[in-house]
Amino acid sequence: MKDGVNGVALAVFILFFVAVTVMGFLAARWRKAANENTLDEWGLGGRSFGTWVTWFLLGGDLYTAYTFVAVPAAIYAAGAAGFFAVPYTILVYPLIFTFLPRLWSVSHKHGYVTTSDFVRGRYGSRGLSLAVALTGLLATMPYIALQLVGIQAVLDVMGVGGGETTNWFVKDLPLLIAFGVLAAYTYSSGLRAPALIAFVKDTLIYVVIAVAIIYIPIKLGGFDQIFAAAEEKFSQVNEATGKPTGSLVPGDVAHWGYATLAFGSALALFMYPHSITATLSSRSREVIRRNTTILPLYSVMLGLLALLGFMAIAAGVDVKNGQLAIPQLFENMFPDWFAGVAFAAIGIGALVPAAIMSIAAANLFTRNIYKDFIRPDATPAQETKVSKLVSLLVKVGALVFVLTMDKTVAINFQLLGGIWILQTFPALVGGLFTRWFHRWALIGGWAVGMLYGTISAYNVAGPTQKHFGGSSAVIPGIGEIGYIGLTAFVLNVVVTVVLTFVMRAAKAPDGIDETSPSDYTADAGDPGVKVELPPATAGAPGGH
Repeated sequence: MKDGVNGVALAVFILFFVAVTVMGFLAARWRKAANENTLDEWGLGGRSFGTWVTWFLLGGDLYTAYTFVAVPAAIYAAGAAGFFAVPYTILVYPLIFTFLPRLWSVSHKHGYVTTSDFVRGRYGSRGLSLAVALTGLLATMPYIALQLVGIQAVLDVMGVGGGETTNWFVKDLPLLIAFGVLAAYTYSSGLRAPALIAFVKDTLIYVVIAVAIIYIPIKLGGFDQIFAAAEEKFSQVNEATGKPTGSLVPGDVAHWGYATLAFGSALALFMYPHSITATLSSRSREVIRRNTTILPLYSVMLGLLALLGFMAIAAGVDVKNGQLAIPQLFENMFPDWFAGVAFAAIGIGALVPAAIMSIAAANLFTRNIYKDFIRPDATPAQETKVSKLVSLLVKVGALVFVLTMDKTVAINFQLLGGIWILQTFPALVGGLFTRWFHRWALIGGWAVGMLYGTISAYNVAGPTQKHFGGSSAVIPGIGEIGYIGLTAFVLNVVVTVVLTFVMRAAKAPDGIDETSPSDYTADAGDPGVKVELPPATAGAPGGH
């Protein structure tokens, strides 16, 4: 580790940060609409983005600074287990090809801005819509906080802010400035800001990874040396557990955990509100279909990124906090100026998803809590104003969360967020294909999944804490260690199906479905297709 502030790297970092800040404010003039005071314009970019803008926006949304830092950090700490992120991003794209175009079509037809809008319209249930909205908010908050962890890792390695004994305000001032600027241009430009900045972010990441995957192995003597060093490290016995510290290949015992975590994560990824916000911003269902075929290019990038964890071991990087491993690798191996470029890629990689996440969370609060339960007669302009204010509060909440709590707490809550958000899958994806599930049964299944997932995660102990120490536990009836979120999801589905049979037998009243079969295949250019603002409660009946 280099002593003091890395002035050259910091200068390059600031240069890129200033550039994207200017872009963020200028984005308000990009594709400027006649009426900016609607959530369609501020929160969804006017639903006007084409294939490439959507591709960069989704990439900037899903592949975050935390991905850049945490995936190779997991490889650095435990080896092959960290590669689960690669297969799950491969699994997710065929999955979303089946349902995202349907969600785009029905949302475009009825003016839905959030997944909870669709759930309310499909099932005629404000209660189910509220459950989905609250789950989305809970799952998103720690995710935003983790983007701060990525920026802090970069600032720490550059030596910005001083040491642990430095006054807290001085130490955290760079972080406060970064998110103050983020809050300002998100407030003024809405989704257009991260959409425009995503071009810079993704280009930087691809350049850094392309250079790293060639340059660093050359300096370290090739991949043979890298894998040999990793194998030697992982073969060492951990004194606390009496077991090897990791492995290059998952052992038999780890297969269930690896597979269930990859599959469960794939099911959960596009349940997150920010994923749907980026999706609904596109201009046609064909844009969505094209993107599901080209987004796997990011999985190639992710696989190469994961290898950096092995390189950090071979380079002799020794850090107590694994999140610092990759920034430290960059500083040790790259010339200072290119280390600055790499740090900028990580920093901007935090700003883009944090902006989209805060917008998505704000839209959920505005449409499905404020409008549905507090002010049903709110005008589009009032909705937009509330959403802008809430997006600021969400960022402040995430900032306070990170500055006042242990970073491992944020990471554990993000793992819990994945368990929670997966429980919205039956209501959202199920509703896109069938109206058979009863609204009350879906609420019952959601409640069981949330309760089981939360309690099970609470009972998992980690190396440094007694509770919320991980996301894997014994699968009931099977006896293998598996992903808690997937087990909770299976229980959710079973309860939902059983209760639906009970509700149908008892002739419990269905909610009113305001959608019709043709809504799920409608496109922007189809005759008669227009955006309709949904009412505060379910509208006219339709059948499906």
